[in-house]
Amino acid sequence: MGVWQSHSINQEPGVPLARRPHSFCNKEEADEEVLEILELYRRIYEEYLAIPVVKGKKSENEKLACVLYTTSVEAFIPNTGRGIQGTASHCLGHKLDIIYENEKGEKAMIWQNSWSYSTRTIGVMVMVHGDDKGLVLPPKVASIQAIVIPVPTKDVDTHFIFDACFNIAAQLSEAGFRVEADLRDNYSPDWKHSHWELKGVPLRIEVEAKDLAKETSMLCSA
Repeated sequence: MGVWQSHSINQEPGVPLARRPHSFCNKEEADEEVLEILELYRRIYEEYLAIPVVKGKKSENEKLACVLYTTSVEAFIPNTGRGIQGTASHCLGHKLDIIYENEKGEKAMIWQNSWSYSTRTIGVMVMVHGDDKGLVLPPKVASIQAIVIPVPTKDVDTHFIFDACFNIAAQLSEAGFRVEADLRDNYSPDWKHSHWELKGVPLRIEVEAKDLAKETSMLCSA
């Protein structure tokens, strides 16, 4: 039988308010969704946030007190040497005590799950990839994937280098990358390096006149 999402249920004590219960007619369907959501969590963490995680089931002491069982993905914070829960998928069982009439006309209790994706994920991403120099964003979720920075010299026309930076950014943007060129002339290249490093931009492209002559440029990762 199908699944329905119960939005009209009053919030029960101990059930996370941000998590809307998803209702099922039997435990098998509820168990299946718990694992589907757990795999979705893993894919987001590993494929988009570049964070390896371990999927598992919480012990009775670690699970949410009000649920039948809790599964989660766990990540590792290198700077502290500690693990951290990424996010969880719960099976509530019959926690909300809701009765429905099944296909045989019999009264039965629904099974419910509870799961959500929260801002905790942002914190895990910052702790795993960040360092003392600032934030480091994985390319798939970075609003700016690369920043193009001109490095002018006294003996070369500044506009020539700026035009080259603009063209590089335009070509990369046309290819589907999220790229910007920092063409502000009131900041030094070193200041721009620090500015974009703090913002977590994954890739920095530095353009100098000598590189343009060789049709090359310097790439620096965050």
